[in-house]
Amino acid sequence: MITVIPALDIIDGKCVRLEMGDYMRQTRYENDPLSWAKLYEDTGFKRLHLVDLDGARTGEVQNLKVLEAIASSTGLRVDFGGGIKSTAALQQVFNAGAAMVTIGSVAVRAEHLLIEWIARFGPSRFILGADVKDKRIMISGWQDQTAKDIFDFIEYWLSQGLYQVLCTDINKDGMLLGSSVGLYRDILSRFPDISLIASGGISGIAEIQELNELGVKGVVLGKALLEGKILLNDLRSFIQKPSGE
Repeated sequence: MITVIPALDIIDGKCVRLEMGDYMRQTRYENDPLSWAKLYEDTGFKRLHLVDLDGARTGEVQNLKVLEAIASSTGLRVDFGGGIKSTAALQQVFNAGAAMVTIGSVAVRAEHLLIEWIARFGPSRFILGADVKDKRIMISGWQDQTAKDIFDFIEYWLSQGLYQVLCTDINKDGMLLGSSVGLYRDILSRFPDISLIASGGISGIAEIQELNELGVKGVVLGKALLEGKILLNDLRSFIQKPSGE
C-alpha cells in the first residue's frame, strides 16, 4: 500500500506553495506550519515532508526552528530538505529532530560528501531528491538545471547504496494538473527495487490509486491538501503505519 506523505514548504517560517518552482509565483497560507503538522498527525498521518525553500535557494538551512517545533511537538517522522550542504548542517538537522533528510544539490555538486554521509549515518536516513524538468536534474531550489539525466542520476546513487528516491516533476508541481505517471512508470521499469516517492501535480484520489497500482511506494501531497482539493477524510484508506513501526 502506498504511503501518503503531507508536505509543507517553508519561506520565512510560513507555509507557501510555488508554481513550477518559481519563487515569484508563490501562495502563502495563514496557518503556521506547526498547526498544519498537528492537523496531519491528528488525521492519522505518520510522516511529513518538510522543505526549507529559503535554505534551498541560499545554500544554508534557514528554517531550523520550524523543524524543531514540529519534531518536538508531534510524533511525525519528518524528512527535511533544503540548504544541507555541510556535515555540520546535516548534524544540526538531525539534532533538531529530522528522521531523514532529502538530498539533491549535494548529490550533484559534492558526491564525495554524500558518500561519506551514507557511510557514517546509513542509507536509510537519506532520500535522493531527484527534481526534474524535461528529465534533467534541477538543483538549488530548482533554480539551476544540470546536464544530468534522471536515469543516470538514480543509477549512480543506487550503486552507492541509496534506495529511497523522491522524484518531483517541476513542470507539474503546484499546478494540480495531474501526476507524471509516465515518468514514474519509466523509472520503475528500469529500477524496480527502489522505493520511489512521487511528487508534483497530484490533484485527486484516482491518481493516488493509479500510482499505488504502478508500484510507487509513497506520494507527497502539498497544495492539494492545503487548498482542500483532496480532503483528509478521503485519504483514510491510505493511512497506515510505516513498515517497521
